[in-house]
Amino acid sequence: MTAATVCDLCGRVRAEDDELARLMWTTAVEDGRSRTFCDVCSRRHLRAIEAKLDSEHW
Repeated sequence: MTAATVCDLCGRVRAEDDELARLMWTTAVEDGRSRTFCDVCSRRHLRAIEAKLDSEHW
C-alpha cells in the first residue's frame, strides 16, 4: 500500500506512484513545518509563493 500526499490548501490527494503529478506539486516550509500544495493551488497562488508569503495570507 502506498501513502498518499494531500494538498494543504484544497485537500486534493495524489498517489505516491504518480510521478508526473509529483513534478507539478510544490512544497514549502512555514514556521518549521513542511507544507504541500497541488498543481492547481500552486498555479493559483504563484505570486504569493514567489513573494514567500505564508499560505495563511493567501
